[in-house]
Amino acid sequence: MAISTTLSNAILEMSKEKVTERTLDRHASQFTASVQRVEMELSSQIRYLTQVATGQPHEGSSYSARKDAQMAVNRVEYTHLKVRDLARTCDQMLEQP
Repeated sequence: MAISTTLSNAILEMSKEKVTERTLDRHASQFTASVQRVEMELSSQIRYLTQVATGQPHEGSSYSARKDAQMAVNRVEYTHLKVRDLARTCDQMLEQP
C-alpha cells in the first residue's frame, strides 16, 4: 500500500466522530511499515551511489575493472618508454670510442 494511502486512512480514521482504536493502530502500523520500506530503499540507493562514486566494485558495473585495465595500460606504456630511453642510452654509450 502506498504511503499516501496509509496516511490518508489513518487521518480519515482520526477524523471520525467515533475512532476505532484497533483500526487506527492498524493504519498507523501500515504507515510506519511503508516509511520503513522507503527508508530501506533510500539507504540501498545511497550505498550503491557511494560504491559508484568511490570506484568500489559493485554489481552491474564494470567501472572498477575498466579503471584497473586502463591503469595497467598506462603502466605498460610508461615501462615501454623507459626501456626505449634505456636502449637509446646504451646505444650512445656503445658508440663512444
